[in-house]
Amino acid sequence: MASKQSTVDFILEQISNSGVVRAKKMFGEYGVYCNDKIVAFVCDDQLFLKPTQGGRAFIGDVVEGYPYPGAKPYFLISGEMWDDHEWLTTLVTLSAEELPPPKKKK
Repeated sequence: MASKQSTVDFILEQISNSGVVRAKKMFGEYGVYCNDKIVAFVCDDQLFLKPTQGGRAFIGDVVEGYPYPGAKPYFLISGEMWDDHEWLTTLVTLSAEELPPPKKKK
């Protein structure tokens, strides 16, 4: 089941204060970028955040899930938390700061 564009648009709106955010369609689902770093995936209308130490500390009781078969575990962010603009923005900002810069293409 593919994610709806409206779901992705809502998440992007909620995290818009995290930096330059955008989504890119990937394999029928979406990759979410913050300042050119991929920070999350939206798969089957669920938000999967890349795991970081800061994100884990901020969330506290982490629920993990797999965005696609064969993936490593990601933090599964429940839909109820998407409505908390400040919380979600802080989480994405903390996570993006810890992630390495994208590799330069040759």
